[in-house]
Amino acid sequence: MNPTALIAEDEPLLAQALKAELAAAWPELKVLAITGDGRGAVREALRLLPQVLFLDIRMPGLDGLGAAAELADSWPVAEAPMPQLVFVTAYDEYAARAFETQALDYVLKPVQPGRLRKTVLRLQQALAAQPPSKAAPATADEMLERTLAQWREVLAAASGNGASAPPATAPLRIIAASDAGGSTVRMVPIDEVLYFEAADKYIRVLTASHEYLIRTPLKQLLTQLDPGIFWQVHRAVVVRSSAIEAVHRDEAGKLHLDLRGRPEKIPVSRLYGHLFRAM
Repeated sequence: MNPTALIAEDEPLLAQALKAELAAAWPELKVLAITGDGRGAVREALRLLPQVLFLDIRMPGLDGLGAAAELADSWPVAEAPMPQLVFVTAYDEYAARAFETQALDYVLKPVQPGRLRKTVLRLQQALAAQPPSKAAPATADEMLERTLAQWREVLAAASGNGASAPPATAPLRIIAASDAGGSTVRMVPIDEVLYFEAADKYIRVLTASHEYLIRTPLKQLLTQLDPGIFWQVHRAVVVRSSAIEAVHRDEAGKLHLDLRGRPEKIPVSRLYGHLFRAM
């Protein structure tokens, strides 16, 4: 069976150029679909279950990072192995970080045939290393975790937020945040924050007894938090690790956290499930 791929690129000419270069470098590869936005990429990937995803980092609606994070949670691993992930970008800073972390790969725009052939070789090797469909569960689980680890590396490289990287400057100690009505700005000690949750244009800042709002993007906020204290557990949620009281697995196999001082169940993305594996 021929390998399959999906291309998500909002510039049609670049998408067609990538498809043409792939046809030259990897004639056996079948491109199942081309989409122009992140939501379409998620929808089509879950429908078609390709083996390789080429995701433009900057797309309307949902960018490539968001699409990858959503797919990591939604991918039906019982039906098909998680796909190999390749980001497409015009910014070579991402590629440099990817190589540093030994992440899967990046394709720079405009596509360079020689560089793409190296990407194709790495993808072919990765696909050849996948276990057969009837592999023992332990082997399949090991392969899934290996793929998730690669996704974590490539996402961290793309976002500029290594999971264990220290903040570029001194960690935040006080956050200037609005109250729910937006009429008052409170100075919230970081020691009181139990978790952050991204919601539309805001980030909710939750303490044991109050909720505040800030406009700082989660990506930027992460660079100002101590990664030894705050853990990202979902693409939209960062929690105080010392506030985690218990981890539960539901009937669907998804993890949820109980935090001391908060009644909500906090979802854990499949990407971050490794944080809660029993030692």
